[in-house]
Amino acid sequence: MQAMNDCSWMPTDEEEKLLRQRRGWKSKKTGEAFEEIIAHACIYYRLKGMAEIEKTPEPMKQLGAKDRKGQFRACYQKRAQPDFKGTLPGGTSVVFEAKHTDGDRILQSVVTESQRVRLDLHWRLGAATFVLVSLGLQDFYNVPWTVWRNMQQITGHKHMKREDLEPYRIQFHNGALRFLERTEDIES
Repeated sequence: MQAMNDCSWMPTDEEEKLLRQRRGWKSKKTGEAFEEIIAHACIYYRLKGMAEIEKTPEPMKQLGAKDRKGQFRACYQKRAQPDFKGTLPGGTSVVFEAKHTDGDRILQSVVTESQRVRLDLHWRLGAATFVLVSLGLQDFYNVPWTVWRNMQQITGHKHMKREDLEPYRIQFHNGALRFLERTEDIES
């Protein structure tokens, strides 16, 4: 019989599947919490007259006809759009992606190829483009798109560690994530 403190326990395939599902559920919930924090910041900026920014709706595909109540089944399609879009004073567009991790580094690959293409297009047209990063819903960073897209040349690897992110730190102040205060860096 194995001792209780034996560290050689290995989960069964079924247990591993359950652990992955739990991690996925937790990741989804914390990502949603991060987006909620951003949504509150967008309201703050709207009330201050500093920006009009909205969450980009997730594209859905209808599966089958509507029922008698006008309801139908649908599934989310692969996301192609950055998470948030809007306008800053003077008419400058703002387009950004929000990414959360519970770790102490963020992988460049969390921005999908289709999101990268869209962010590049907006950036080339003069929009303020960036990636908002949350580490554990405690530390927040506004990484300019030019830095994100050139991450390997800048940091030497395809991820950013906490110390790499530090120059892009933004404040969570008086209940609002102050992500626009870096726009002068974003547009360069």
